[in-house]
Amino acid sequence: MKLSVVIPAYNERATIREIVKRLHALPLELEIIVVDDASTDGTRDILKTEIEPQVARVLYQPCNQGKGAAIRAGIAQATGDVTVIQDADLEYDPQDLLDMLRPIQSDKADVVYGSRFASGKERRVLFFWHSLGNRFLTILSNCFTNLNLSDMETCYKMFRTPLLQSIRLEQDRFGFEPEVTAKIARIPCRVYEVGISYSGRDYSEGKKIGWKDGVHAIWCILKYGLLRRDRMAAPLPTDASRPAPGANQDARA
Repeated sequence: MKLSVVIPAYNERATIREIVKRLHALPLELEIIVVDDASTDGTRDILKTEIEPQVARVLYQPCNQGKGAAIRAGIAQATGDVTVIQDADLEYDPQDLLDMLRPIQSDKADVVYGSRFASGKERRVLFFWHSLGNRFLTILSNCFTNLNLSDMETCYKMFRTPLLQSIRLEQDRFGFEPEVTAKIARIPCRVYEVGISYSGRDYSEGKKIGWKDGVHAIWCILKYGLLRRDRMAAPLPTDASRPAPGANQDARA
């Protein structure tokens, strides 16, 4: 089973080498896709001179468009059986991908979220208000999706690739998290959660999300929670009609 790893990166020159190194250490068949969102700190130079030979492909956004736009670009290029989002900043440990993949490998799940809160693993202690905000957004999202997730805002989201590529995604920034959650809740799929570790950054270390993104997340939860099902995604392909990984899907909503 091949795993496509989509890495959106913006100004991550300090960590991009290490995250690729850690991914390559996994005992998995990987397709690593890095999407540079018009970095200005030298990340692009590292990608072009060092990272390109080590990964399946590197995509360069022509201008800074946001994390969600970078993720969309990467998803469109994925050819693996399963696709996962991996931040470039070392907050999430690639070793946890092994645990997340198991429910899909055993055909129990179609989607797996890595939860920072439903976990007995180590977690860096940082901002109380961020934690409270994440829990509030998760509860609000659950009210609309009827899922009982514990960490909707997690970066680690893993999908069967044909399912993910069947979803029309719109959000350019951090609204990707509530948007994709609302949309998978409206199509026939099995969602699991797996506990993960977390080594969060503070703002002096390069953390980018802020309170305005939290307000926008609330707007996205309300927007996509109220949309009709037939506007959210194309019907999930059956095993018989499931397209080949990475194939163009004209049936997207």
